[in-house]
Amino acid sequence: IGSTRGAQAAPDGYVLTMGQMGTHGGAPAMYPRLKYDPVKDFAPVGMAAGTPILIVARKQFPPATLKDFITYVKANTAKVNEAHAGAGSVSFTSCTLLNSQLGLKFTQVAYRGTGPALNDLVAGQVDFMCDQIVNLVEQVKSGNIKAYAIATAERSPALPNVPTTKEAGLPEYQVTAWNALFAPKGTPPAIVNKVNAALDKALDDANVRKRLLELGAVIPPKSERSPAWLGTFVQAEVARWTPILKAAGARGE
Repeated sequence: IGSTRGAQAAPDGYVLTMGQMGTHGGAPAMYPRLKYDPVKDFAPVGMAAGTPILIVARKQFPPATLKDFITYVKANTAKVNEAHAGAGSVSFTSCTLLNSQLGLKFTQVAYRGTGPALNDLVAGQVDFMCDQIVNLVEQVKSGNIKAYAIATAERSPALPNVPTTKEAGLPEYQVTAWNALFAPKGTPPAIVNKVNAALDKALDDANVRKRLLELGAVIPPKSERSPAWLGTFVQAEVARWTPILKAAGARGE
């Protein structure tokens, strides 16, 4: 996991990092020799967007509903395989949570990125995956894969026919990936606030909001856009994912 992946120059020459659930939530548990601390080594700037998780499967996978899926995979665990975009990815982390709640362990097929994993799911080479709605919405709409549920309290306007996990029979499975901006540790507060204000303005732009909602993203409310809120949130994410991933024996390279 690269802590500067997607880095961009901020005003006055400071470098911004787009962090997410993997880099700033699950990484400490996945990588014992991680070369950065997601809490101490960054100056939080602001939340950019939330991306709810979908449970999806290949088009011809036998179960029709989430309840059917749970019954089927419990009876056929040894035959079922799960695709993910690599250890530490959002798809890996979110499926690890699902597996822990179901008390199951599937054959995992790791890919170098979501694209190859999704391609094989569409082709019917793997059975199911859990991933961000923004990566899956077009394939679901096209009927190339089936969606069992979205792991949020409310349905997504992007896929209004897909039930929530609560509606579908697995209310405890609630997970939304997220993307947020971070600056280097020690960045002056004035710079952090300047970039935060620009992010806040962008999230209120009608065209930006329209596109994010079309993709199925969740736009953070005003109360969840501040640097302070993000800092507290990252601490909570690390605390949430560490026991889940350690209990599953998850390890990255």
